[in-house]
Amino acid sequence: MNAKAFFKQLRHDDIVAAIREAERKTSGEIRVFISHKKIQSAVAAAQAAFAHLGMAITSERNGVLIFVSPRTQKFAVIGDAGVHNRCGDEFWQSLAAEMTGHFKRSEFSQGIIHGVHKAGELLAQHFPHRRGDRNELPNRIAHD
Repeated sequence: MNAKAFFKQLRHDDIVAAIREAERKTSGEIRVFISHKKIQSAVAAAQAAFAHLGMAITSERNGVLIFVSPRTQKFAVIGDAGVHNRCGDEFWQSLAAEMTGHFKRSEFSQGIIHGVHKAGELLAQHFPHRRGDRNELPNRIAHD
């Protein structure tokens, strides 16, 4: 994952559209965070970003964060307690492997969009959209 290539081809509007589309089928919340920093641990950095973005405040604890650090060529996908309790580690490992395939082919935006769609499918299974659901978190890419 070359940082310069990553930022050059990042399709911001397509990623936001994918988030919006995925969230139409679920009460869950999906966020994408792009770090411009060098990090040691993608999971630890993702957990810090998760907290900073206030993602643990969703009513069903059903937030998912896709965290990408192009400078250190690392990423993580993490879910809040409600999501993790229902899907376990196997789902996250499978999703990460699929995203890695895209990233290795320098398909950075497509990898993120794929992750958003897969997370949306999981959330729709366990947290289907119900009448009166509201969007609890903004549908935009966050940065540091």
